[in-house]
Amino acid sequence: MLSKLVVTLFRTEGLLSAAGDGLAAPAGQTAARWRVLAAISTEGRSVSEIARAWSFARQSVQRVADALEADGLVTYEENPQHRRAKLVVLTEAGRSALADIEARQREWADAVGRRVGLAVLEATVQGLATLLIELGDEGGGR
Repeated sequence: MLSKLVVTLFRTEGLLSAAGDGLAAPAGQTAARWRVLAAISTEGRSVSEIARAWSFARQSVQRVADALEADGLVTYEENPQHRRAKLVVLTEAGRSALADIEARQREWADAVGRRVGLAVLEATVQGLATLLIELGDEGGGR
């Protein structure tokens, strides 16, 4: 049964990623760029911290962060905890893009959630939380 769940999760991730691209596109972003913006929504983080939070390769997060910086959505700042690992921090333009995406995402999530139903969503979250713990992600990830 776990194999069937894994296949279903992979398919779900693909559909969620495509939906994320669609939700982010009006703000000129992609789902990957949205994830990095969301990871630093409350505080600056190093590229390595962002990568760990999303279980991504550090190099791919670095490429996205560099592209976001080139577009003026993030900036690199000194990190008091580490001399070389700069903090990726949202700019006002980045905060605005993120707010735009999150507003669309809330509408989308509310609509999908109504169709699926609260009981199914709660049971799914509970089951996946249990699976995450078993797989070694005690904190539940991001």
